Amino acid sequence: MNSSMINPQILGEAADWLVQLHSGTATPADHQAIAQWRSRSAEHAQAWQRAEVLLGDFRGVPANIAMQTLQRASRKDGLSRRQTLTRLGLLLMAGPLGIASQHLPWEQWTADQRTAVGEQKNLQLPDGSQLLLNTDSAVNIAFNPHERRILLLNGEMLVSTAKDPGARPFIVETPQGTARALGTRFCVRTADATSQVSVLEGQVEVTPQLLRQSTTLSAGERQSFRLNRLDAAQRFDVETLSWDKGMLLANNMRLDDLLSELSRYRPGMLRCHPDVAALRVSGAFSLRDTDASLRLLSDTLPLNISRMTRYWLSVEPRV
Repeated sequence: MNSSMINPQILGEAADWLVQLHSGTATPADHQAIAQWRSRSAEHAQAWQRAEVLLGDFRGVPANIAMQTLQRASRKDGLSRRQTLTRLGLLLMAGPLGIASQHLPWEQWTADQRTAVGEQKNLQLPDGSQLLLNTDSAVNIAFNPHERRILLLNGEMLVSTAKDPGARPFIVETPQGTARALGTRFCVRTADATSQVSVLEGQVEVTPQLLRQSTTLSAGERQSFRLNRLDAAQRFDVETLSWDKGMLLANNMRLDDLLSELSRYRPGMLRCHPDVAALRVSGAFSLRDTDASLRLLSDTLPLNISRMTRYWLSVEPRV
């Protein structure tokens, strides 16, 4: 059976059982009912296999916290229990690969602060530091008497740190490691199992989660890292980091890379035809009006913008 063809109603029932198991009130009879439900058909069994993948994510936290997380998601977004189940059902439809490819979805739903695709948000932190959250991003703010910690769950942010009277360290934590500010302004981005730190002012100490090795970056330096690896630091022009001004500055940039960046700021699919992927592009492109940026590309390069729907665009060679 094609796993993508499971009846949505069955996936919704699996989501309902998932919540019941984490309600704190599940009984032996509930467990028996689940066993009977999943044995009703191969489709039911496969839906439950997907549920178990999501359960594997939730097993990383105590059951009571997992349930509180679901309840918090409902309250924060004004969702009914059925709407919460619908979100879980959509996750189940996405399948294991969709779940594993990003930070745990429930953490993003319930983040202290988050942005939608194309949205940016300015935040003033309790210590006076400034944080600009970029498109499709989520953070938790964890300040305590000993440290100032921001957990970047997904996406990108620009931080301008303030001096702390108690000299508490300012730390940004990503799924791959930490960036400790040494009086600075810097950008942190995380996606696809990689984090990247770009320093605009001051210095930042970068430490991958599974390495004892750290490195210190100065203004104009950028470094990517994974759980157990530090890539070589690179120089960059701080003036080209301009997403905070709603612009993307391209200097001899590959077209497919430019379109990949633009796609972060618009919903749907933005595809680049292989025949034009290596075209080099220079210029200033609006991130707040990506349609205008695409028109600029088609006006200045031998390209056509093909629209299958409003949310499915393809950039192709002009013929």
